[in-house]
Amino acid sequence: MAHRWKNTLTRADATPLAAYMNRRQIMAGAMGLGLIGAAGMARSQEAELEPNSWEDITQYNNFYEFGTGKSDPARNAHTLTTEPWTVAIDGLVDNPGDYSMGQIMEAMTIEERIYRFRCVEAWSMVIPWNGFELADLLNLAGVQEGAKYVAFETALRPDEMPGVRFPVLDWPYVEGLRLDEAMHPLTMMATGIYGKPIPNQNGAPIRLVVPWKYGFKSIKSIVRITVTADEPPTSWNKANGREYGFYSNVNPEVDHLRWSQASERMVGGGLFAKRQPTLMFNGYEEDVASLYEGMDLRANF
Repeated sequence: MAHRWKNTLTRADATPLAAYMNRRQIMAGAMGLGLIGAAGMARSQEAELEPNSWEDITQYNNFYEFGTGKSDPARNAHTLTTEPWTVAIDGLVDNPGDYSMGQIMEAMTIEERIYRFRCVEAWSMVIPWNGFELADLLNLAGVQEGAKYVAFETALRPDEMPGVRFPVLDWPYVEGLRLDEAMHPLTMMATGIYGKPIPNQNGAPIRLVVPWKYGFKSIKSIVRITVTADEPPTSWNKANGREYGFYSNVNPEVDHLRWSQASERMVGGGLFAKRQPTLMFNGYEEDVASLYEGMDLRANF
């Protein structure tokens, strides 16, 4: 069932694609991105935001399978073959199998959502995604009783992904969510950006987007989804569990061991742009705080 989360933003709130390509600014009266319906602090913060350009979104990426530099994915990801593409869905589901992108797209209702995107490295963007709620895909597969988590896996293609030749991480890249996080209406599977097919460097042809968590949780180029009773391993937690927890919620009160998370740099703001305060749960506190009621967010970081 699509449209469970009401997007308060429309295309009228964002600069047209051609203007993005020319790096023109949004008109002052457009009220920023996400202004309406957000928490009071988020309202005052977002009123000052400008949307990111297509160039920002597609040329400044973390996708280590194509290199560790921010421009490496845009330079190298053209080698990834995205057609045909299948996503294996298995584990505690009624309808396990290999789902082609054609099958998935035919069954889903695509909608546009403009979300904030916050990297654990303390930079941020605002991105207009196209896609569908992950809950709809999980409902199509039929989640069984006893399921508590959802695990994800990125494609591993050494011939197409030059970055996996180096042991930066334990390949393939894997991620996971608690089932209630995965079923939350904000959690989506993105297949496009700005009404265009999602570029390879941004996670083509299908990626996860969890806007209240740090960006590395939003795993790219997904080939497997496993519904399980056990907390799944995640790549950055395996690499350094002291610095990267399973939950990885955006939290200005819990710093990374090597830098503060209290503020962030907006990509595209220019060399002298001021850092802006980080919002709790990236500004989606009203929507998701109840998921973590009673939890110690410092211990469960």
